[in-house]
Amino acid sequence: MASTPPPPAPRTAVVTGPTAGIGRELARQLAPSYDVLVLVSRTRDRLEAVAEELRAAHGVTVEVLVADLGVREDVDRVAERLADPARPVHLLVNNAGYGLKHPFLDNDVATEQAMLDVLVTAVLRLSHAALGPMVARGEGAVLNVSSVAGYLPRGTYSAAKAWVTSFSEWADLTYGPQGVRSMALCPGFTRTEFHARMDVSQGSAPGFLWMDAEDVVREGLRDLERGRRISVPSRRYRAIVIALRYVPKPVLARLQGMGRR
Repeated sequence: MASTPPPPAPRTAVVTGPTAGIGRELARQLAPSYDVLVLVSRTRDRLEAVAEELRAAHGVTVEVLVADLGVREDVDRVAERLADPARPVHLLVNNAGYGLKHPFLDNDVATEQAMLDVLVTAVLRLSHAALGPMVARGEGAVLNVSSVAGYLPRGTYSAAKAWVTSFSEWADLTYGPQGVRSMALCPGFTRTEFHARMDVSQGSAPGFLWMDAEDVVREGLRDLERGRRISVPSRRYRAIVIALRYVPKPVLARLQGMGRR
């Protein structure tokens, strides 16, 4: 008598920074397609609230993992979950991040380093932990939330996002043929808590540049399904990214103040 094959592992997605904005919307839109969501943030109360909302709305199993991605030990705990062969992860979403309002030399170096740890180091380490098992299985995906800011010379935030976009492209070119996708989602100005946390008003950029998180995420997930390496939501931002290739860098540098007032 033939043995019964084991049931497939639950489809699992890990989302960092899911308590607000684009991260919360990513968790919400992913919930109907996954059996398990692992939500990672440093704020337990907000994590539990989002987890309960998703369980009630979609019947999905939600794990809560409290971790500060600026702390190496916490990053390592998340990496252990991603690399656990007994609980395979099918999608990693590196979304957690924040910006600094003031220019580089107005911040102390520890403040700049802390942002770099979250925006770059955590993305590198978590991607490394997830990609190994995914490549071994021949399936999986990593979605890194980057930014249109990565196409502009606007300080360390933009430099970090340029790294995220380049890293995502490289990972897809390298591991895509082995069945593991990677994509950078590059939104522009989006109505979330991101700018409020920096004490920056939405009036700091023209109204037509602002997008809703729901639309950003919908386009991003659609582009991931289509196999794109970079997703720039909305036609207006895709046109802006193309135009930026031809604008002299000194002119771009004069745009430093947009989005920071």
